[in-house]
Amino acid sequence: MSEAKWYVVHTYSGYENKVKANIEKTIENRKLQDQILEVIVPVQDVVEMKNGAKKVVSKKMFPGYVLIHMIQNDDTWYVVRNTRGVTGFVGPGSQPIPLTEAEMKNLGISREAAVEIDVEEGDSIEVISGAWEGTQSIVKAINMAKQTVTIDVDMFGRATSVEIGFTEIRKM
Repeated sequence: MSEAKWYVVHTYSGYENKVKANIEKTIENRKLQDQILEVIVPVQDVVEMKNGAKKVVSKKMFPGYVLIHMIQNDDTWYVVRNTRGVTGFVGPGSQPIPLTEAEMKNLGISREAAVEIDVEEGDSIEVISGAWEGTQSIVKAINMAKQTVTIDVDMFGRATSVEIGFTEIRKM
């Protein structure tokens, strides 16, 4: 059996979430959970100013596209391609081209196993490797998707926020 890879599917604009729901329903009905592993509509939180107030809203990173983690074969290709709202896979002709590891990493999605940490916001940590090795600080934020924590470090006499990978820190 071949390896699961990430593919990009083009949809009608505004139908991304409906396509995701339809594919997930088909996966369940046809018992394809072991072949189509994940369907995502990448979003990012953006701060908008409305009437002088800041408001955080989720915006689609790629309107008109859905990412699918699947093992490509005739069944999975057929299911995805014939889902209502899907116009086709991204790739030449009818042959889908999987995303590379570098492309997935740029999107914040990687195949590396998630690192679990016993750190919460407000905890004291020490940086054990990298540019800030030996620095002690307080965790300001945790980003599980990117596997990073945000801490303040002293740079040029000012507190500056930096992101540090989970593997580079130790709880004090």
